Formats: sequence, structure tokens, C-alpha cells
Amino acid sequence: MTTMVLKPVQKHTDDYFFAGMSLLVLGTVFLGFARSYYLAGGLNARLPSGIVHIHGAVFSAWILLLVAQTTLVSIGRLSWHKTLGIFGAILAGLMVIVGALAAIDSSRRRFTPPGLDSPTILALQVVQLAVFASLIAWGIRVRKDGAAHKRLMLLGTIAIVGPAIARWPFAFIEHFPLSITLCADAFLLLIILFDLLTRRNIHRMTVRGSLIVLVMSPAMFALGHAAFWHRFTAWVQQ
Repeated sequence: MTTMVLKPVQKHTDDYFFAGMSLLVLGTVFLGFARSYYLAGGLNARLPSGIVHIHGAVFSAWILLLVAQTTLVSIGRLSWHKTLGIFGAILAGLMVIVGALAAIDSSRRRFTPPGLDSPTILALQVVQLAVFASLIAWGIRVRKDGAAHKRLMLLGTIAIVGPAIARWPFAFIEHFPLSITLCADAFLLLIILFDLLTRRNIHRMTVRGSLIVLVMSPAMFALGHAAFWHRFTAWVQQ
């Protein structure tokens, strides 16, 4: 009798938590790009190129889709969630393609945030896209396992929120660049704490997905300092 009662309660708690996390991601992205994109008119904002406009629109659509999908699950509209999931799979593929084109475009424009050079920033964008694509594809593959699916989809999205955090209008972001990584890692910590509080253990996909996200930064710097990557970056910029 106790098991029969706890399972639905735990499932609903799970659904509400991930809906809340998707809203937190939405707030993170809006805060980061409010001045340069959302409050500047969206598609009418003064951005450096057309591909950046497309990237902003597609990226925003993905975040809104995440909120919609987690909300649909939390209110029990699973049939709608599954139907919208087909669009989600297509949009995820479009995210990777447009993201790669935007990375090439920014490299050709010699876009380099303070403290980073062209090879490193290109490596950052490529590694983030690779992690996003891997986790989202994995999440789609295990979609019949709801707990694993929702964790991988959220973790895949967390992998690409770094650029939004880097644009937060707070002084500590500019003066302490490591805070960008720490803020992104805080999302992982929230999922881990939730698992411990509700499941008494960390879900296997939380562990595996979080480890993949955590290795992004060292992988990015390792790739950015490789000689062949410097040559590749120079070729892209030509």
C-alpha cells in the first residue's frame, strides 16, 4: 500500500521540479540576452549578421519548447507532449546546424570575448554543440524511460546556457570569469540535490550527463590550445 502511494507522489514531484527548472533556464537566457536581443526587438535587434538572428530565433524556440514540454508533462498532457516531441527532434537538429554556422560566422568576424582567443572561443562553441547534440540524441533514444529522458533533455540544454550567463549584467561575471562555469554547474547541483532528496540516490542519467557537462570546460581549453585547432581556426577565418 505504501509503495502504491509513494510512486505517484514522487512522479508528480519529479514533473513539477523539471517544469520549474525549465523556467529557471528560461529566466537565465532572458536575463543574459535581454538587452542585446529580447528587449532590443528580437528579430529587429541590431545583431552583427543574419545567421546570428536565425541562431537567436532557433535558440529561443528551443528554450520555449523545453518549458512547454515540461509543463505538458506536469499537467498530464502526455499525448500533446509526444506529438510536440517530433517537432523537438527536428528543432534539435536545426539547433546544431545553425549553431555551427553561427560559430563559423563569429570566428570569421574575429569575435573574441575578454580573456579568450579565436581558437578557444571556436572550440568552446563546437564542444558545447557536441555535448548538446549527444545528450539530446541520448534523451530522445531513451524517451520511453521518462525519468532518464527528462534529465538528459534538461542537461543537454544546460550545456548551452553558458553564453547567456556570460552576458548577465552583473559585475562579478566580468571580473571573475570562472563564475560563468560555477553558475552553470549550479544547475547540475540542483538536479543532484533533488535526486538525493526525493530518490535517496542520484539517478544514473544525472551522474552520466553531469559528468559530460563538467568535462566541457577542460575539453574546450585542451582543444583550443591544440596546434591543429589553431590551423583549423585560421582556415575557417580565411
